[in-house]
Amino acid sequence: MELHTHIKDELKAALKAKDEVRLRTVRSMLTAFTNELVTQGKTPQDMLEDDAILTVIKRLAKQRKESITQFEAAGRDELAAPEKEELSVLESYLPQMMSIEEITPIAEAKKEELNVTDKSKMGVLIGALMKELGGKADGADVKTVVEELLS
Repeated sequence: MELHTHIKDELKAALKAKDEVRLRTVRSMLTAFTNELVTQGKTPQDMLEDDAILTVIKRLAKQRKESITQFEAAGRDELAAPEKEELSVLESYLPQMMSIEEITPIAEAKKEELNVTDKSKMGVLIGALMKELGGKADGADVKTVVEELLS
């Protein structure tokens, strides 16, 4: 709930500073928080827990990344630029993600623990790693590490 309050305060700060990008991004986050509250059957005036807020922010960041990929593939850099700006603001609220070098030893240990020897059990290993890492690592990085281990 602290994070929810902090982000509401960020809205006021962005308004005062006339920071268009931060203002636009914080407004979209607050809208997403309200939508999440409604889907949970709560009122829009309630506050989300910090873990739910991080989940929503990760979802928004993923949407921005997908949009950037689509816009760049279509050669629409003028549309990708604002998405990149918003993504950088969103990422400032997320905890630091683990690097591939940090994921590798954990993946090796989990591979031994689960006795995974071939690619047919790759999904099991990825799932177990994602659960253990608890959102501290990007899913694409975990997949890359597991593919390297099983190749």
